[in-house]
Amino acid sequence: MKFEKPAAQPAPQSPEGCLAVAIRVPVRIVVLVLVVPVRVVWDALVVGGRFLWRTVLRPLGRAVFVWPLVALWRYVVVPGAKAVGWLVNTLVLVPLVWLYRYVLTPVGHALGWSARQIGSGLAWVYARVLTPVGHACAWVVNGMAAGLAWLGRYLLVVPAGWLYAWVLAPVGRAIAWCGRGLLWLARAVGTGVGVVLYWTARILLVLPAIALWRWVLTPVGRVLAVVGREVWDALGHAWRIAGHISLAVGRALGTLFRWIFVAPVSWVYRTVLTPVGHVVRDLVLRPAAEAARGVGRVTRQVLTAARESARQARADFRRMVFGEPGQPQPVERREPMGDETRTLGRSTTVLTKD
Repeated sequence: MKFEKPAAQPAPQSPEGCLAVAIRVPVRIVVLVLVVPVRVVWDALVVGGRFLWRTVLRPLGRAVFVWPLVALWRYVVVPGAKAVGWLVNTLVLVPLVWLYRYVLTPVGHALGWSARQIGSGLAWVYARVLTPVGHACAWVVNGMAAGLAWLGRYLLVVPAGWLYAWVLAPVGRAIAWCGRGLLWLARAVGTGVGVVLYWTARILLVLPAIALWRWVLTPVGRVLAVVGREVWDALGHAWRIAGHISLAVGRALGTLFRWIFVAPVSWVYRTVLTPVGHVVRDLVLRPAAEAARGVGRVTRQVLTAARESARQARADFRRMVFGEPGQPQPVERREPMGDETRTLGRSTTVLTKD
């Protein structure tokens, strides 16, 4: 069994005062009269801006910014990057790899072997020479430190302890007792002065400020809040109504423009220009095109005949001046001609024939 969730109760609205009701109607009328022209101009600017963006700014932006950047990337940056990569690989990476493989690696192995040999020698010196010397120096330093500690204890620490216990501590206690007395006196004087200043400031500043806030600023603020809320609500209401008015005006202007301009132009185009265009196309343009194509064919044939005639005339002139061109001489071939050619059924060839 399913339990339905109870519907949310609407929030109780606070009762409105007579001041809000008296301010609401005139404020809304005034605001509506002022907002309607602004909303109409705003809607006209929005429509014009959208049309300008679709027809001018977007194609212009693509032609000015997008296409040059794409061409720059495709035909300049990418080939340049490939060329730079090839140069870096050829002039830097390959020599570095060769240098690392055939120079630095053998040198590093040699230096490592030398360092191991030197380290072995230093370890022997540390174990056999430096360690005994260090132990001897440490024994000497420890003896000297013990002697200095004994001298410091009986020459400095013991006299300083006696001075602190019998001189400095009593003097410090006396100074602390005097300081506590002075502090108690200053606290008492400060408490009295603070009480006097508190009541003076309360009577001269706080109580008048509270009265001003309670009896002047709070009522004025409530009135201004009511007026501001009503003006804000009136602005929103007037903006919505102005939007509906602007939409109705735009539709009316669009309908009027369609009736006055679009419909007559469309009717003229359909009933006058289209049939006239068809007649012009069938009676004028097509015959003119056929005639132009015929003239073009005749012109091409005439030009072809003229070129052939000129070519023949040049050939006749060359024969008249230089004579007939020489006939090609037959070239002697290795294979015999006619019945003397080599066949599969004969064992003789041209070179071995009797």
